[in-house]
Amino acid sequence: MAVYAVVNVQVTDPARYAEYREKAPATITRYGGKYLARGGEVEVLEGDWNPQRLVILEFESMERLHEWYNSPEYAPLKQLRSEATVTEFVVVEGL
Repeated sequence: MAVYAVVNVQVTDPARYAEYREKAPATITRYGGKYLARGGEVEVLEGDWNPQRLVILEFESMERLHEWYNSPEYAPLKQLRSEATVTEFVVVEGL
């Protein structure tokens, strides 16, 4: 079953985040993931949510997403992202 990561990113260090943006896609692809949305225009239709930079990823399963998220390839990039952003990251199973 496909799973989707919905990530709201508030960039606090643009120079360091640029490095993350450059290197992260290869790790996502390696684990079968793909971008569905990546920093495009966001329009809030209801509620108080104010996403800064919204990213949506698709993986074939929760297991594959966790393999990527906990992989040795992604670990230094996850650290870089945590130092260059404030991030909200959720995962939801598809239908």
